[in-house]
Amino acid sequence: MGELTGKGAVVTGGGRGIGLACARLIAHRGGSVALLGEDHEVLELAAATLRTEGLNVVAIAADVGIEDQVATAMEQSAAFLGSIDILVNNAAIQPYGTVASMGSAEWDHVIGVNLRGTYLTCHHALPHMLRLQRGSIINIASVQALANQTRVAAYATSKGGMLALTRSLAVDFGPSGIRANAVCPGCIDAPMTRFSAAKAAPGREEEILREWGKAQPLGRIGRPEEVAEVVAFLASDRASFCTGAEFRVDGGLMASLGVALPE
Repeated sequence: MGELTGKGAVVTGGGRGIGLACARLIAHRGGSVALLGEDHEVLELAAATLRTEGLNVVAIAADVGIEDQVATAMEQSAAFLGSIDILVNNAAIQPYGTVASMGSAEWDHVIGVNLRGTYLTCHHALPHMLRLQRGSIINIASVQALANQTRVAAYATSKGGMLALTRSLAVDFGPSGIRANAVCPGCIDAPMTRFSAAKAAPGREEEILREWGKAQPLGRIGRPEEVAEVVAFLASDRASFCTGAEFRVDGGLMASLGVALPE
């Protein structure tokens, strides 16, 4: 019997990277998990892998930016899970561009997936949580909600909005027994990071990842499983007095000014 036994969890972007790591750990700790994502083949492969580990999971294809698909996916999730006790909003995209270079259609797409998608999943999961007067919403934001690299205007804006949305959820639904928190990963060895490394230096991805790791006080990039540990904690009753908070999983990146004094 794990600490999440009897809990039903929905994880968006659950087919790979951080989302898959969160789904796996929640399920290993006793929860049942619905994997949501746009790529049906990726989701089915992830679900099949988790089932070989004896875990109770289902794959449900849905674009989090399209409300009809989200509404249907939440009903399907609730039917499989029995209840929606945990919602992990992980689905995200990160195209590069400045406010000057990025067109409005691409800007709207980023906000639509990352921020509007989070709103839509919360909007359609909350009725299930409100009926039970309990729930934990965990929004996977980013350290780029707090400080920016160059050419990520839309992504950073969407993640900053997620932090504000998290606070609103905590304030509005705390009296109903529903907690909402955000997790802000730093540089994590996940598909999005590897895509960025390949774009920065094709054929030199591993070298680039090692270089990026040196920017963290811990001297390396993180693993999806390390983010999942924080998510699983927030999903559990051990985090019963945690809501409206931001939890950094960044190897100390945001604690450092990045300026070294001479010896």
